[in-house]
Amino acid sequence: MKTKELELYLNDLLEVPRFKDYCPNGLQVQGRPEVTHIVTGVTASLALVEAAIEAGADAILVHHGYFWKNEDARIIGQKHARLKRLLGADVNLMAYHLPLDNHIELGNNAQLGLHLGFTPTGRFGDDQLGWTGTLPQSMPLHALAAHVGGVLGREPLAIGDPDQMVRTVGWCTGGAQGYFDAAVAAGVDAYLSGEVSEQTTHLARESGVAYLAAGHHATERFGIRAVGEHLAQRFGLRHTFIDIPNPV
Repeated sequence: MKTKELELYLNDLLEVPRFKDYCPNGLQVQGRPEVTHIVTGVTASLALVEAAIEAGADAILVHHGYFWKNEDARIIGQKHARLKRLLGADVNLMAYHLPLDNHIELGNNAQLGLHLGFTPTGRFGDDQLGWTGTLPQSMPLHALAAHVGGVLGREPLAIGDPDQMVRTVGWCTGGAQGYFDAAVAAGVDAYLSGEVSEQTTHLARESGVAYLAAGHHATERFGIRAVGEHLAQRFGLRHTFIDIPNPV
């Protein structure tokens, strides 16, 4: 498949023009013009780049790419090492941030809810990135935390009474602790995101809405993998998901 055709397809699939993002979405580093093997991963770290090159990838597709707003624009240090390796191997890098979070079927939030067994009921927050839903049955917070930990392979930090019952949930992957207020306003019993801030504890205690911090990386593994699987099925491309462990 032509690299440009792949980018145009992804831009359309993920509705890139809809979003004002913190980074460029789409092709970030140009490589070879033909793609037969895609490696997907959460973040375009040097470790992922090295692993993808070793696997024989023509393109790397990630959620967290490069060239973030307000970062140092100079190609030095860490950025130099990453770009030098990509360009030297002639491997494409494509990244989709908010568009991947948002997608109704393949997105991070859609896929996280699917894997956790949540039934979606609504959306909230900027660009409707946050989701609300219900559990198959009510359960105490400690049981929900154990379920989340089992699915994600990482024990979440649960703030709230371990015995409080949870039936309705809100969630938004990654660093979306800032949507906690909106989730409380949506009337859920618990809210799940990746990260946690100092003030999150106070809001959970004072609102009575439990908070689960399940890991930025852990909550954002499913979307990018689903996109890779979709491309493999639709275009016959080879797809390899590579998970670079990250405790955060």
